[in-house]
Amino acid sequence: MALPTRVLRDAAALACGVALAACAAAPADELLASTSIVAELERETGALVEAARFSGGHAGEPLSGWRRFVVSPFARKSEYHLVESNPGVALEGRADGSASGFYRRIRIEPARHPVIEWRWCVLQAPAEVDPRVPARDDSPARVIVAFHGDLKRLAFGEKLALRLYRALTGEKMPYAIIMYSWSNTAPVGTVVENDETRKIQTIVVENSGGRIGEWSELRRNVLEDYRKVFGEEPWDIVGVGVMTDARNTREKARAQYGDISFRAR
Repeated sequence: MALPTRVLRDAAALACGVALAACAAAPADELLASTSIVAELERETGALVEAARFSGGHAGEPLSGWRRFVVSPFARKSEYHLVESNPGVALEGRADGSASGFYRRIRIEPARHPVIEWRWCVLQAPAEVDPRVPARDDSPARVIVAFHGDLKRLAFGEKLALRLYRALTGEKMPYAIIMYSWSNTAPVGTVVENDETRKIQTIVVENSGGRIGEWSELRRNVLEDYRKVFGEEPWDIVGVGVMTDARNTREKARAQYGDISFRAR
């Protein structure tokens, strides 16, 4: 018999307290996934950086260099597969009351490659998704950009969030994240701060108006967006990913993602 969710969370909180005590003495810099990425990878060069070239893959084959990231230890995982689409091969994300992302490690200098371009097509969405409302804070399509940064600028609560995430999941977070999100409720331009840490910000970039099954081409200046939502200069981009999420609404979501690239203005 499955234990009630509240019992599981109380047990996890207790275990987390023990884990936090164990990792409290560890250098805070070890809590950032972005630290090792910057240390290990060279910056991308050239006029165009192809952060995700899904079209170069083959339907049904695993995507080399990409991995899942956990949103919550209590959430079921979304699924990601290369599929035949129109035109060409795309990455398809499917969520069934689930939430997890799919990303690759990369190192890009936002001052040199500030513009991100991508395509996506939402095929199924919960009835109402709205990042301003916690119970409806889902999205069938999100493109995620992660950044490194100065750990000294993080407030105590933000460092605690890093420790909590590591204690619960065994994984590390980057310094900051921008999530470019699709919504059928919130207007384009809506900016919402994560309720756990201000270092995760959602920007609504498409409001469907009820349209499903149509490909959209999107373009954002990540340098300007970062300055706007975080009020500081960005350090290197260290991760690019996608997320199809239906955990809060407990409904189904499905979207396809085309290639993602960065370029100069």
